[in-house]
Amino acid sequence: MLTNVAVVLLNGVHPFELGVVCEVFGLDRSDQGLPVYDFAVASAEGPTLRTHAGFSVHTEHGLERLESADLIAVPAGNTYATREYPPELLDALRRGVERGARVLSVCSGVFVLAAAGLLDGRRCAAHWRHADELAQRYPRIDVEPDVLYVDEGPVITSAGTAAGIDACLHIVREAHGPEVANAIARRMVVPPHRDGGQAQYIERPLPRSQCDTVGEVLAWMERHLDEEVTVEQLAARALMSPRTFARRFQQETGTTPYRWLLRQRVLLAQELLEATDETMDFIADRTGFGTAAALRHQFVRALGTTPNAYRRTFRGTQAA
Repeated sequence: MLTNVAVVLLNGVHPFELGVVCEVFGLDRSDQGLPVYDFAVASAEGPTLRTHAGFSVHTEHGLERLESADLIAVPAGNTYATREYPPELLDALRRGVERGARVLSVCSGVFVLAAAGLLDGRRCAAHWRHADELAQRYPRIDVEPDVLYVDEGPVITSAGTAAGIDACLHIVREAHGPEVANAIARRMVVPPHRDGGQAQYIERPLPRSQCDTVGEVLAWMERHLDEEVTVEQLAARALMSPRTFARRFQQETGTTPYRWLLRQRVLLAQELLEATDETMDFIADRTGFGTAAALRHQFVRALGTTPNAYRRTFRGTQAA
């Protein structure tokens, strides 16, 4: 169970990366029936710390607060890639893993975990600007610069800045299930999943308010994903010529009608795989792919994983 979360800071901490962890784990959302964590911010370098943004933060907790945490988070900070770290902090992180706690880094916080030896022999995520340096300084680490986050047992590492949101929601999803993670994401107005190279996927986007001329057609397409439609039919619905419709669609969505429809079908398949026990044949029919084989082909092409593997990852169950 995940009930106790501590964030540990060093001088130069980045406020946004700190705020990410505070937003996911530090807010009381019990009015929605969501978990409330015993949350605290601890310091490894005295009660008052300077932030990268020029202001200071004060905390009552020192490293002793880490001893009771189920999850210890290390957000990014200025010069984290090159500075030395207090031995007491590195010892506390190692003790946490030894007793079964999980440890999370956000962006350059990965250098702290590397210095503690927690990434030796493990894969990890890193901001693309830091990936080469991290790999050179710590050759026993398998650095993956093209993913949002990596979960390697008790150690979770995330790439730059907003990827920390993805990693935090992943931890919530593992601990409490997709419904809780999705509810927190909705409160934060972020997708529960984003594309990121491996098993990080995006939820269906909110309606595009900027789609002034094709917005109604987009809404209709979303309601009829299981139907075969042509550009000519869509253009007629929008009261435009096919050529004008295709041009407006590209301008307002950044893609073609076919690619937009294909993406929406994949996203709906993700939702059904997460939230239902429906068979692959049912999901293929509901999403307009027709057959389970076609669903699998497009799913792998779009996300790099199979529908069965996706369902096992996010539900922990065997696909029907």
